[in-house]
Amino acid sequence: MTLYGENSPPADDRPTVQVTAVTWPDDGSVTTSAPGEPEGGPSRPRRVRMLLAAGVTGGVLAAVAGAGAWAYAGDVPRGTTVLGTELGGRSRADADRELRAELDRRAAALAGPLKITIDGRIAEINPAEVGLAVDVPATVAAAAAADAHAVSRLVGSRTVDPVVTVDVDRLDDALRKVLGNQAQGMTMPAITYQGTTPKVVQPKPGLSLEPQRSAEVVRAGWLAGTPVTVPLVESHPATTPEELDRLVTELAKPAVAKPVTLRTDKGSVQVPPAAIAKSLRFTADKAGKLTPSVDVKRLRAALGDGLAAIEAPPKNATMAIAGGRPTTKDGQPGQQLDTTTLGRDLLAVLPKADGREVTGELKPTPPELTAEKLAGLGIKERVSTFTTRFTGGMASSRSQNIATIAKQVDGTVVLPGKTFSLNGHTGERGYAQGYRDAPVILGGKLVPGVGGGTSQFTTTLFNATYYAGLEDVEHKPHSYWFDRYPAVIESTIFWPDLDFKFRNNTEYGVLIDTSYTSSTITVSIWSTKIYDSVKTEYGPRRNITTPKLIHLEPGASCIATNGINGFTQDAFRVIKKDGAVVKREKFTWRYDAEPRYVCGPKPS
Repeated sequence: MTLYGENSPPADDRPTVQVTAVTWPDDGSVTTSAPGEPEGGPSRPRRVRMLLAAGVTGGVLAAVAGAGAWAYAGDVPRGTTVLGTELGGRSRADADRELRAELDRRAAALAGPLKITIDGRIAEINPAEVGLAVDVPATVAAAAAADAHAVSRLVGSRTVDPVVTVDVDRLDDALRKVLGNQAQGMTMPAITYQGTTPKVVQPKPGLSLEPQRSAEVVRAGWLAGTPVTVPLVESHPATTPEELDRLVTELAKPAVAKPVTLRTDKGSVQVPPAAIAKSLRFTADKAGKLTPSVDVKRLRAALGDGLAAIEAPPKNATMAIAGGRPTTKDGQPGQQLDTTTLGRDLLAVLPKADGREVTGELKPTPPELTAEKLAGLGIKERVSTFTTRFTGGMASSRSQNIATIAKQVDGTVVLPGKTFSLNGHTGERGYAQGYRDAPVILGGKLVPGVGGGTSQFTTTLFNATYYAGLEDVEHKPHSYWFDRYPAVIESTIFWPDLDFKFRNNTEYGVLIDTSYTSSTITVSIWSTKIYDSVKTEYGPRRNITTPKLIHLEPGASCIATNGINGFTQDAFRVIKKDGAVVKREKFTWRYDAEPRYVCGPKPS
């Protein structure tokens, strides 16, 4: 123990400094011996010994304080480096500038192509195109937050990895292009029905890219400047084979074992197994999790007319031309099954062997198109009209077909942005719908066929929409040109393969008005007039071919023709608005030469 005086000072937390004894000249002051010296030995003034101890202690404390201030200078702990650059002891702003300077020095290397290997395939990707970059502010923040205690700040060092960013989606897209079809996607579990028999696809694992894992290895390899091997990760569908088998046993098979009774206030409807099979869906998400549900739309379609006994469909408001102006008739609400809970309730009883009943609620269903909505569509004037002529009078089957389809389309309203399909509107045009046999082109010649003549109505409708400036979506001219139609600007139709479609590409509603006489069919389009004029400019006919003479067996199926030349021609739809041409559309068609068919053998 070092003795500073006769009475020791109170204990405190200041450090004890060991002092080596020295000899001073004796000036007669009070003396004392150094520790360990015998009494009577060399003595020093007490005051001098105490001052010496105090002086040494103050120097050490001053040195410690100075070192601490140096170690803790700046925002970033001393000894901290990023990419080999010393950022320690700097403010965040200075560290930011220094790191950016280092990145500028490495710019050429960092911008160069990055070599990657995926499943043995070698390629290069452009770092900038996948968003590879160093986030300087985030990196400086990480450097400032580096854990460094006092001694480490004085003599230690630490390396902080830069924060690297990458656009994970763009990187994944680039890597998948390199991989091509080499990835082995998961085989998703599936349950479908063939009739009422469940068919199962067992799940299988896949080997493919995992975007986050890919980003991780690419970020690490980019700054190192070394080729990167991107791993393929094995992934398993969420629904296991055991769970799939359970779904089949507990749901898919019992679901179609018996009908389900749907009860309502208006009566009951039997939902047969076939309808259940068409509406029970097992959908796998991206992870391969299979979830059963009842598709109510499919169920309604499968039940067909079975719902007619309990439902009353709503009727839309209608519009017709009377006295040369559009008039509106209001629609009527209906009553239909509330589908909000029907699918859920039906799914709940499908696994059951007994008690297969659900209760359906009929709710009022307003019409989609009300008189108020119809009146606000801007249908106020005739925009275009087109007429074609036919022979045979109304006693002709062909003329009857034209009248029948005209009645079906008359009064149709096409809402803004919607597409009208003639096949979709009329459905199948067969005997049950009132159509008759009349000549149709089949296999390159005219033969009797149900619905013959409906192409004339289609051509008339096409021209009316054409001259209204509406968007042509789908049409197909005839194989042969008939002079009752304008060349090129005409269209045939055949259920279900050939259709005519147009889109209402205006902000107003479109009303199709049809009328006919014993020799004409007229279609008019009513809406709000947009264009000054819509006209057709024809190019010259070219590549003209003449008909061949063909003899056919006489009989009911033989229809004689005079033959028509074939040719190619261009037609241009020219649309003007505010005195200027705003659209010029080209239509081109090649007509075959219709043979001259003779019913009878060749002359000998």
